[in-house]
Amino acid sequence: MTTTAAATTGNATANSAAPNNSAATNATMVANANAAVPAHAVGTDTGTGTGAARYLKPAKATNAFNEMVLKLTKLGVSVLGSRVLSVRGRKSGELRSVPVNLLKLDGERYLVAPRGVTQWVRNLRVAGEGQLNVGRRTETFTYTELADVEKPEILRAYLKRWKFEVGVFFDGVDAKASDEKLLEIAPGYPIFKLN
Repeated sequence: MTTTAAATTGNATANSAAPNNSAATNATMVANANAAVPAHAVGTDTGTGTGAARYLKPAKATNAFNEMVLKLTKLGVSVLGSRVLSVRGRKSGELRSVPVNLLKLDGERYLVAPRGVTQWVRNLRVAGEGQLNVGRRTETFTYTELADVEKPEILRAYLKRWKFEVGVFFDGVDAKASDEKLLEIAPGYPIFKLN
């Protein structure tokens, strides 16, 4: 099942994005213990075998690395394709920013969540749009969240490009893994195709 967010793109400043409060969007959201998530995501097993969403909390070293990449990217230095992702918080409404790796593959662009259903994933699902920044360049985007069967090719390309950085989050699975193995782990790795 593929879920599509509202289709609008363009340039905006980091503080101009407004949360998506349309009745149609709100009607497709349901309450979860921690956040509102799309109806299709509730009760799905996302790779843990328990029915719970897979999430790996960042270690202190990861936080330090992310802060360094965030600062460099804000200054306009993209570290191997890094971008600053800004998304409205689903509870606070304030912009939240985190560094991400923007994967370009066959003319399409993707955001992969290697640590699972992170805060940025939850916020993006609720907001329906986000912003990608490098220095002063800002792009507002909407997305289509990929179904598990669509993920193996994207996961392979992502691991090929950034295994040195994110391999620890894939439990020994790498770009050489079979399609079957990548499909097996796919539920634990949200992927968003940018529109």
